[in-house]
Amino acid sequence: MIAIFLVAVCAYSTGAAATFNEIKAGYQSSDTLILSREGELLHRLRTDATVRRGQWVALADVSPALRTALVLSEDKRFYEHSGVDWRAVSAAAWGNLWNTKTRGASTITMQLAGLLDEDLRRGSGGRSVVQKLGQTWSAQSLERSWRKDQILEAYLNLVPFRGELVGIDALSQTLFGKAAHGLDHREAAVAAALVRAPNAKEAQVVQRACSVLKSLESAAANCAALDLFVTGALQRRDYAASEGVAPHVARQLTASPGTHATRRITTTLRAPLQRFAVQTLQSHLRELAGRHVEDAALLVLDNASGEVLAWVGSSGPLSNAADVDAVTALRQPGSTLKPFLYAQAMAERRITAASLLEDSAAQIQTTGGLYIPQNYDRHFKGWVSARTALGASLNVPAVRTLVMVSPDAFAKQLTRLGLPLAESGDFYGYSLALGSAEVSLLNLTNAYRALANGGRASPSTLLPRKPAPASQALDPRAAFIVGDILSDPMARARTFGTDSVLATRFWSAVKTGTSKDMRDNWAVGYSQRYTVGVWVGNASGAPMWDVSGTTGAAPIWAAVMNFLHAKQASRAPKPPAGVVHKAVQFANSTSAPTLEAARDEWFVEGTQQTTFAMDSGAIRAVSMSSRGQKDLKTEAAPSARITAPTHGTIIALDPDIPPKAQRLSLQAEGANLRWLLNGKPVAKGNSAQWPLWPGKHLLQITDARGHVLDQVRFEVRGAGVLSARADGAKPR
Repeated sequence: MIAIFLVAVCAYSTGAAATFNEIKAGYQSSDTLILSREGELLHRLRTDATVRRGQWVALADVSPALRTALVLSEDKRFYEHSGVDWRAVSAAAWGNLWNTKTRGASTITMQLAGLLDEDLRRGSGGRSVVQKLGQTWSAQSLERSWRKDQILEAYLNLVPFRGELVGIDALSQTLFGKAAHGLDHREAAVAAALVRAPNAKEAQVVQRACSVLKSLESAAANCAALDLFVTGALQRRDYAASEGVAPHVARQLTASPGTHATRRITTTLRAPLQRFAVQTLQSHLRELAGRHVEDAALLVLDNASGEVLAWVGSSGPLSNAADVDAVTALRQPGSTLKPFLYAQAMAERRITAASLLEDSAAQIQTTGGLYIPQNYDRHFKGWVSARTALGASLNVPAVRTLVMVSPDAFAKQLTRLGLPLAESGDFYGYSLALGSAEVSLLNLTNAYRALANGGRASPSTLLPRKPAPASQALDPRAAFIVGDILSDPMARARTFGTDSVLATRFWSAVKTGTSKDMRDNWAVGYSQRYTVGVWVGNASGAPMWDVSGTTGAAPIWAAVMNFLHAKQASRAPKPPAGVVHKAVQFANSTSAPTLEAARDEWFVEGTQQTTFAMDSGAIRAVSMSSRGQKDLKTEAAPSARITAPTHGTIIALDPDIPPKAQRLSLQAEGANLRWLLNGKPVAKGNSAQWPLWPGKHLLQITDARGHVLDQVRFEVRGAGVLSARADGAKPR
């Protein structure tokens, strides 16, 4: 009676009472599956290190060979009994009575009952009498509520095989490198042998597998090569912990609060776009292999919702740092910050798109000495409009614009756009105009998305959810005008030509950028519906060789944009309220040729004018102010004087630019001038370029007779200059 009572208690265990659907729903794989918005599998990432379980496999997806092998090996009368094989029980009891070795009487259903109930699981010393009675009762209970196919399916998915492997999917993928539906007779025989003794020695597995194989094929089955096959299978570990086309998305999501326990995560990614992005990125990097480039990243955002449609964090097998997610890594953005600077200056009514800015040698006084910006090609274009300066990515006009706005105000504007900087604007100084701060591709691309949305900024998301509320981070009128400039092929013609890779057959706005010493190359832009950001470089920070804005990231950007708009149009945005369209013309003076061709231009209402010209007095005043607003002087100049460098200047050599490429611009006013440096003649005329050399120097100008007319003292610091490429300049 006591034994019967204990059996009855065990019968109401959790496993026996659960339905098949409940067991299947509660199954937890050791992997997390990352799904696209369409439900396609993009990536599989192992997130449970304690056990190796694959995905739940339906019985119909298990090879017939394995189903047959398992029944023949473990339970020949599986389809005949009702949970307990009493004939096998009698045979086992008789064998035990005469001390004869027989096969165990435990059926597949009884084994499943033991797997479902913690109280019935086999211990190191085997099952107790009470456990065996409970197992018998539970097996009969399962047979009354489950179908035979459900019992066999659950057993195949829950049975431990070898080591950490549990379930047929993990076994098939690891030992045989294939799905369960593809197992042949030999593989099925090995799998069935491992069910009987998961951790048996190889010789024992071979012996049992041969027995199963003979029962499958016939007594004449060939087991000659089975030992080599078993040895190879048991040593194989081909089931990668992570595989697919979205490894960094998988890590990003599984590390997020609230998703660590989820084994299937549906994302906003588009499966065809993600695969195309990975293939395009890797294909282009192979073309750049000879230029010391091995890493890249790509991000595609939906403008309206902020949903991430593609996220490629690295070049994968082409990289020595494939685990580094370059979408979230901080890098110098180069000239890609310029659109936000010009937009801020326009919003503050400091400039218009037609305002003339001087692109010439500039020396800006700072607390740390002189800041001397250079253009990518080390050539100056003279007076240009703001439209040309931004479109052609000229550095000096951008720095002059930042002098007007101030670094601190610009840093606050970047923060409003979702680009928080590690330091204050004053820390970066005027180099902030050229991207000296560090930002991530994720934040930078989302900031361009704000431009596409008329200056409204909101967070991006990888998970389907209601769009976050947007804030007006930038004046919508300025955002529209900057977008119009970035979409204008003529505006960038001076640097990129009129038919560069940046020109698309549909409306798009794009900006490239290259950080110091070619360490980072960017292309970020948007269409009517999408924003695409691309970074190319090296995760190690090593410089690239001969990679520019149009050869590095831009071709990848163009390919992805063309893919997105293969069957979808993109139209220019409608102008917001408060902007006006006016015809403008440009001239140096009343007698000089025009600076730029006449055109129609967009203005923030109240800033429009029809003519933009510079006379000689204005040119001289702005040239003087380029040394810094505090250095602008109005008093009459002497007949001959040195205007650059100023007395007491301290110049620091840039270790990332080859010494031969670094020059100091010497400027003076007067006639028939001779330049002396430390008493030695170096040049004649009003201007010259002197190759920098460390030390303290005395610079003088003299007349034709050798009389000293003016002199200044300055210092060049930085004797330990690193050697680098001869054309290593501050790129665009």
